[in-house]
Amino acid sequence: MVVKLYGPDFAAGKHVLVCLIENEVEFETVPIDIIKGQNKDPDFFNLQPFGVVPVIQDGDYTLFESRVIIRYYAEQYKSQGTDLLGKSIEERELWNTMEILFARKKGTPSDAKAIEESEKKLEKVLDIYEERLSKSKYLAGDFFSVADLSHLPLTKYLADMGKVSLIEERKHVKAWWNDISNIPIFKKVSSSRWPILE
Repeated sequence: MVVKLYGPDFAAGKHVLVCLIENEVEFETVPIDIIKGQNKDPDFFNLQPFGVVPVIQDGDYTLFESRVIIRYYAEQYKSQGTDLLGKSIEERELWNTMEILFARKKGTPSDAKAIEESEKKLEKVLDIYEERLSKSKYLAGDFFSVADLSHLPLTKYLADMGKVSLIEERKHVKAWWNDISNIPIFKKVSSSRWPILE
């Protein structure tokens, strides 16, 4: 049975797409227009009771929350496509730490002071990443993993918001971002609207 990926064609859905493609999972996309409120439709609530996207339907199994989805598919399909988890416990779990750090620093504050404070916090996180990336090519080691994959949409968003200097002023973060953002499938996913593989 083909996996169905429900969601908008931006943000968190993008790294789920990359994960599915990297792990050679057969799937189809089902666009959900959150601007039009399709995620609040009663039929969608039957699939996802909170109305949150992206959502994966794999036969009778339904998963939501993008990081959970990519972790599941990276584990489920680790023997095919790209191994996104790593071999050691340190490699496998480092991405959790990085994700928690990054997630705590993001947000959408509405006032200038809050934005400035958030940016300073993000700079501290990026400094931690800079230190980490001075020791390895990627966040979890010398291989592309779910740690890197889960950062693709938000880091692209950060760059697209005109905050690319936060990345470029850190040598190792810049090299890491230039590498992961130029993965061919991410470039294709980033420049496409759903369904992507028509």
